Amino acid sequence: MKKVVISHRLYEDGMKLLEGNVDIKITNNGNAEEIESDLVDADAFIIRIGHIDRKSIMKARNLKVIARPGVGVDNVDIDAATEKGIPVVIAPGANTRSVAEHTLGLIFAASKDIVHSDFEMRNGNFGIRSSYKAFELLGKTLGLVGFGNIGREVAKLCQNIGMKVVVFDPFVKSEIIEESGYKYEDRLEKLLQKSDVVSIHVPLTGETRGMIGKKELNIMKSDSVIINCSRGGIVNENDLIEALRNNVIHSAGLDVFSNEPLSKESPFFKLKNVIVTPHMAAQTKEAAAAMATMAAKGVLDILDNKKYEYVANKEVYNHPKWRNIH
Repeated sequence: MKKVVISHRLYEDGMKLLEGNVDIKITNNGNAEEIESDLVDADAFIIRIGHIDRKSIMKARNLKVIARPGVGVDNVDIDAATEKGIPVVIAPGANTRSVAEHTLGLIFAASKDIVHSDFEMRNGNFGIRSSYKAFELLGKTLGLVGFGNIGREVAKLCQNIGMKVVVFDPFVKSEIIEESGYKYEDRLEKLLQKSDVVSIHVPLTGETRGMIGKKELNIMKSDSVIINCSRGGIVNENDLIEALRNNVIHSAGLDVFSNEPLSKESPFFKLKNVIVTPHMAAQTKEAAAAMATMAAKGVLDILDNKKYEYVANKEVYNHPKWRNIH
């Protein structure tokens, strides 16, 4: 039987597809360098949390497929995988609604000062009700950075509660955004200036890493909110911490961080105007089931020499290993 290494146990729907069809090794560690002895003869690697670089990919002599139960692949060396003829399976669309709902939840929590008020009330401060940190969302402007599947769902949800939506995405034609009923903005700076809530929904790439830093935060309104349910590296965390400390902006809602899990010593935990959640936006029962199922199916198909549709590197099928496979 083929050997499948899994960084952390999948939701049961995915495990059921794999069990009995392959030999499974769950490492509870996604650092490919640290689990090299398990990967060296693995046929597949399903990575939930962790990373795999070129060196580890090249050392894994039997590796035929890498799977991500999600869509983010910044923790996989795509070029190295493609070079070796290894498809990188993803699960597009599986978590769209869940992440969009989590984003909306953070928008409500931040704009209503809910978490801070809960803490203060538990400590006897009923008077926190008169701090007037909360504000209505009706008529406010959502600045959406990224108009992919999740961004579009967030836009619909926010428009349905009476928010205006402005979108910045240089990879989407302005006509598509405007036909959807939203305003197109061709410059990030302009979007930041006019938005009451900024929500980020772009992948982490060389171009997007650190795209929100001190300069951008200083452009934002002093009573605005920033939400990040995308990838931690997109926002410069040191600059954001400084901005929150100095009340440059109203607050932030974060589900993702540059280094996960977040250290107990993180300055974020000392701030009252930030809400942090443990990269859980996609961890609903429904999304977890869909992502695990897609990842497992993709692995089984590729191990059976079938081309799986949902891969991050479609050009991999031009590799000599795949040319004669339909």
